Amino acid sequence: MKRKRLSVFRSHYHIYGQIIDEEKNHTLVSFSDLKLSKNEKAKLNKIQIAKKVGEKLGEVAKKAKITSVYFDRGKYKFHGRVKALAEGARKHLRF
Repeated sequence: MKRKRLSVFRSHYHIYGQIIDEEKNHTLVSFSDLKLSKNEKAKLNKIQIAKKVGEKLGEVAKKAKITSVYFDRGKYKFHGRVKALAEGARKHLRF
């Protein structure tokens, strides 16, 4: 059985994370900074927002009974916002 994949996409303004089931090829859970309220984003920089997105994604995944994933950073280097999202998700998920 394959583990689930946590895939990251970032644009200049937003960051998205989704957990994908490799066997069935569909998204199980996803979260992005667009789902955060303005109060949650107030006075936070992009890296802090990315960490919060990772934490929220981990919480949603935990509710869906997903505990173990592997991290797919795609074409992005593992630093900055991508790293912050991974660190936030590690609070609830095992990589």
